[in-house]
Amino acid sequence: MTTQVIVLNGSSSSGKTGIARCLQAILPRPWIRLGVDDLLDALPPSLLGSDTGVEISQQGEVSIGEGFREIEAAWMTGVAAMARAGANVIIDDVFLGGAASQERMRSHLEGLNVLWVGVRCDAELLAGREMARGDRVPGMAAWQADVVHQGVVYNLEVDTSHTESLDCARAIAARVN
Repeated sequence: MTTQVIVLNGSSSSGKTGIARCLQAILPRPWIRLGVDDLLDALPPSLLGSDTGVEISQQGEVSIGEGFREIEAAWMTGVAAMARAGANVIIDDVFLGGAASQERMRSHLEGLNVLWVGVRCDAELLAGREMARGDRVPGMAAWQADVVHQGVVYNLEVDTSHTESLDCARAIAARVN
């Protein structure tokens, strides 16, 4: 069966978006890229900095509330519907709940051929990338570095610590049926 969805999971600043863009350039069929940042950008202000939505502490720890979970479930239902309608989808996500996050996503993607990809990066390098970006709370990427992978089962893992996005994308593309 042909891969319909590629899920890239890794911490903030691990290089998921760069890999996704490279995948779009090298895969023979068109793929759309949707990420958790797209969802966060679309949230109403009432769910940002709120215990029912998304809260980020001064140390970079992220807390998720029920209001966000409800919108996330609807969003994932829509993403899955696009894949079922024939769109090839790359999902760029951060599994803050590790295996529980993967299971939530897996339930929405039931029946689709999904390639699960772990995107890892050394915590020290993450901190430098995070600082260079300037749009993240310092410490968030390092806090997420291990948490997002706990208990998650992958078809493939890549490490952006010393491997360029394009080379990671090529390894992933080789696994896309």
